[in-house]
Amino acid sequence: TFPTDFDSIGNNDCGSTSSPFISNCNFDGAGAILQHIYGPLKPRNNGVLNGKFIEFNQGEFLMNSSAYGMSDTAWIYVPKSCSDGAICKLHITYHGCQQSYEKIGDKYIKNTGYNRWADTNNIIILYPQTVATNTIDSTSTDRESIPNVNGCWDWVGWYGGDFDVKSGKQSSAMKKMMDRITSGFNPIDSLIELQILATTHNSVSLSWRNVSSANGYNIYRNDSKTNNEIISDTTFTDNNLNSGTIYTFIVKAISSTGTESIASNSVTAKTIGNSPAVAMPNGLIATYITGNWITLKWNSVLDVATYNIYRNGNKVVDVRLTSFTDTCLKPATNYRYQVSSEKDIIESEKSIELKVRTLTLN
Repeated sequence: TFPTDFDSIGNNDCGSTSSPFISNCNFDGAGAILQHIYGPLKPRNNGVLNGKFIEFNQGEFLMNSSAYGMSDTAWIYVPKSCSDGAICKLHITYHGCQQSYEKIGDKYIKNTGYNRWADTNNIIILYPQTVATNTIDSTSTDRESIPNVNGCWDWVGWYGGDFDVKSGKQSSAMKKMMDRITSGFNPIDSLIELQILATTHNSVSLSWRNVSSANGYNIYRNDSKTNNEIISDTTFTDNNLNSGTIYTFIVKAISSTGTESIASNSVTAKTIGNSPAVAMPNGLIATYITGNWITLKWNSVLDVATYNIYRNGNKVVDVRLTSFTDTCLKPATNYRYQVSSEKDIIESEKSIELKVRTLTLN
């Protein structure tokens, strides 16, 4: 359990070892840790905090983050002095097993005492977040053979044999977050009032309320980004869609430093006309990348038994599963992938193109 010296809503008595695993034991754990690292500090703020909590898109720093035990979102506490321009330290605090936002909400973020010390000592607190993974990747030979059901940080190799070095998925994502914050983190509000303006046989038009601090917007259709360039307007028409098909959209605002906001409200639209004979697969992502192979995954299509895999515009194979591992690739090389559905010799349109780069081999 994480020890504190104050009571907070949802915290336990010292003798308890149950969720949220934060207990008033008359010991200031956060203060002890911070002073051990940074030396003597100014007294903490025991009153109302002056800073603000910001939820941000953690998935921006790790593709398919949940496959590697990291949540799509995380939190940061920014003291008012830091947002006003003071030079501030960055401190990362990793929650324990079963202490992620998924498990206990914001209790670890707000009830451990870190923010009290941060407020008076110019310290930004980063609260990265995990998610539990209830399955294992049976295709991988370098991962732990049991699932991470408690949402722990990877200290045994759940997500790869390089978990304890900087090339590990979680470690590299953390480094990207650190670099973003120390280069001038610019949090951005999420947009509101996303709505459907019009639909045709092959398009859906959207509009939303402007975010004053936004540098632009990204559009996501069925969880995949649709725009190649940043959208500067507050309207967008998504073309080349299938007729008679349901699509779900969200929009994210982008700050001047490239930070994406939390997603807007989602809206759903159905294009006019009849559905195509065979629907196109959606949700194409890369779930695992090495120097020589890439594992792809996509959403299943109802009543379809075969999927065609295209690499750089050329068909490489057809498969019956909704995943495929492309092997014998070149290191540090860009590849483009699409997937189509096939039923009774009729092939659907190809999916949205996915660009993936293999890792550099040392």
